[in-house]
Amino acid sequence: MAQLFSNEWINLLKDAWNAEPEVSGKLADINFNSVITCGFKGDDAPLCVFVVEDGIAVSAGLYGGEKADWDMRASSQDWAKWMNKPLTMTSMGIAFATGKLKFVKGDFKTMIKNPSMAVPFVRSFGLMTEI
Repeated sequence: MAQLFSNEWINLLKDAWNAEPEVSGKLADINFNSVITCGFKGDDAPLCVFVVEDGIAVSAGLYGGEKADWDMRASSQDWAKWMNKPLTMTSMGIAFATGKLKFVKGDFKTMIKNPSMAVPFVRSFGLMTEI
């Protein structure tokens, strides 16, 4: 198992993302483009970065100062929990509302109300359990 937020881990997630039509295919349908970063709450910077063009993850790696459209943070304990049991639409809303999942960048409330973005986003968390 790859270490969370390592270069190996984020690239395995990139490959899983691209292989999952419910994520990459659905986001390609809406021409989704974004720079996504993630890491731990309280850290000055995220740990890894993920670049998506027209729904396809085109690059992934350790964070190098890229300007993020989405920056997700949580505690190491919460990330570990979600790697074993992925967030659902309901549990993601609860995690956001209680501050367990923090969006330093990105508009969670708008995204979660848009099924063409919300469903692939939640499914992408499920992919993390496969790594």
